Amino acid sequence: MAIGVFGLSVGLALGGVVLLGVLGFVLQRSVDNEAFRTADAVALLAAEDALPDPLPVAGGQLRVQVIDGQGRVRAASIDADRLVPMVGPERLEAHQRQRLSMSGERAGLVGPVRVVTVPAGTAADPLTVLVAKSMTDVRHSTQVVGTSLLISFPLLVAALAVVAWRVVGATLRPVESLRRGAEEITGRAGPDRLPVPASHDEVHRLAVTLNGMLDRLESARRRQRAFLSDAAHELRSPVTNIRTELEVARRLGERTDWAAVTDNLLADTERLGRLVNDLLLLARLDESGGPDAPGGVTGADRSTGGAAGARRSTGGGPDGPDGVGPVELGELLATVAARYPSPPVRVLPPDEPLWTVGHADELHRILTNLVENAVRHARARVVLAAAPEGAYHLVTVTDDGPGVPVADRDRVFDRFTRLDDARARDAGGAGLGLSIVRELVRRAGGTVTLADANADDPGLRVSLRLPPLPPDTP
Repeated sequence: MAIGVFGLSVGLALGGVVLLGVLGFVLQRSVDNEAFRTADAVALLAAEDALPDPLPVAGGQLRVQVIDGQGRVRAASIDADRLVPMVGPERLEAHQRQRLSMSGERAGLVGPVRVVTVPAGTAADPLTVLVAKSMTDVRHSTQVVGTSLLISFPLLVAALAVVAWRVVGATLRPVESLRRGAEEITGRAGPDRLPVPASHDEVHRLAVTLNGMLDRLESARRRQRAFLSDAAHELRSPVTNIRTELEVARRLGERTDWAAVTDNLLADTERLGRLVNDLLLLARLDESGGPDAPGGVTGADRSTGGAAGARRSTGGGPDGPDGVGPVELGELLATVAARYPSPPVRVLPPDEPLWTVGHADELHRILTNLVENAVRHARARVVLAAAPEGAYHLVTVTDDGPGVPVADRDRVFDRFTRLDDARARDAGGAGLGLSIVRELVRRAGGTVTLADANADDPGLRVSLRLPPLPPDTP
């Protein structure tokens, strides 16, 4: 604020100096022009050899002389000296119009004067007209303006400083409100919202943008707290089981069935290992982002051939170092189904090979999670199928289990989400399988949806749409 007022003061001072200079220059040019008009009129009389004596000049601040080549005064106005020229011969230039500044004592005037010279007469009898005009009025006008500026300048600066202070204060008041709101949020002394000013200006838009950012941060914070709470709960269960088994074994002493204890500890350890691995996988997927993240299959990769791009980047080989390459879906379905002989998992092979682009391990993990979920809830059968569908390859996993209510079909993809029926029949799942499926499918550039198996029989169908391998890919 002080710097701004200082800069304004300097600017006004420079403007005042420039104004005085321009005013003095304009007034001086006005005096010169008036003197030249008088001199030209007298020179015209001299050319007609009709010089009156005294010369008819109006104004008490004007002196006129006509001198010859020897410096003698031929004619003069009523107040001008008739013996001594106002300008000495040494300062005159023959046949030249001149502007001169000099003291007014020689012209009989007070203060500085402006003298103009105009050549007149004939070649045989050259004359020079001298017209002197006092600069007292010009000096007085300049002094009046300067004094006015000196008086009004501090008042103007003070008024502008007050106005600037009020305007800047009113402008920054919403910013100060934002700062206080941010300070309260930082100190946890208020709601996680910043005040939004009523004015629809840049500060209003800034407050709206910041509140949107705070909403996203709060949503992420809630998800993080829920994730940590659920993870702690899920990790506590196998750890508690392990602790209980060991405490019971210590109490029984020699009567302990160490074979059974070992089997139980291994089961809990495997469950704990699967949970930790799932959490690490989800953390890596969160960090990598989506299909446009490094290592993901982007739209550009699919348009130019993801496998070809991977091979070119590694100098050859079926897959790049990040595992991106062509995957045949029929073979993948058969490989996954072979791991689940009971209940039987049936595969409906496609009529022709269906190739997609992606990470072979990640696609295998997607189908493994879906089949495990289907086998866990199926009554008698699980059917895997693949077929082309428009711009995608459609892979379906269908079971004849109880299905998932329509209202819960989006929620089941959230982390640590298990429906009541699923929890009752769960053999150790932590509710992360479908979350991993959704993230891996999104990373592969596809989609996953849930629907009823068919209109007559109960069951669930998971539809997985994956991008095909471009036909021109070598």
